[in-house]
Amino acid sequence: MKLDILVFAVHPDDAELGCSGTIMKHIAAGRKVGIIDLTRGELGTRGTAETRDLETAISTKILGLHARENLGMRDGFFRNDEEHQLRIIEMIRKYTPQIVLCNALYDRHPDHGRGADLVYDALFLSGLAKVKTVYGGVEQVAFRPALLLQYIQDRYINPDILVDITDFWERKLECIHAFKTQFTNPDDDEQHTYISSPDFLKAIEARSREFGKSIGAVHAEGFTSRKLLGVDDLFELR
Repeated sequence: MKLDILVFAVHPDDAELGCSGTIMKHIAAGRKVGIIDLTRGELGTRGTAETRDLETAISTKILGLHARENLGMRDGFFRNDEEHQLRIIEMIRKYTPQIVLCNALYDRHPDHGRGADLVYDALFLSGLAKVKTVYGGVEQVAFRPALLLQYIQDRYINPDILVDITDFWERKLECIHAFKTQFTNPDDDEQHTYISSPDFLKAIEARSREFGKSIGAVHAEGFTSRKLLGVDDLFELR
């Protein structure tokens, strides 16, 4: 299946927190979107890899994704090396997206920035014909997406572009709450963490409203780009 947008997320729930509104907005507009989770989030204090799998399945249905895979890399210990780059290249060449979204360039969790660098390097290498990959027994064709953007996560990063997600805010919350072992759940007796505090989701909303206010919307998601961005029509900007 060819996708229009392919989202890479180090942990299940990274995409939900960082860019699920943008994902759903583009799906509603007829675009095909998929997510590749790099790890199963097995080092998370709350829940297990198995519960995260179940929660991911629930969120995937809410998002309406056209594809979602998990590469099973080691949470906390994957590296930006040839082995891991080739895994990313296989996915890029499999789905041939025009746009790729990935984790923040730097963040509270060190996996996020390392994941962003991994995808950045793999995306470039994916366009080189002499980098050979085989998927499903078939040699893949070199392919490089036109655009790579990083979604903003816990740490504030000044965005290069904002996407109005006002109409999808409530469904974004549904996607996030699908990961009930990770976030606020007054009925559980698990150890509390940074992200399980009620204040964490309040901060997510505050960030969304702050970004939205900047473009005359109620809610927005922010993205950064490692290259300058251009448009053909100034009237598409606001």
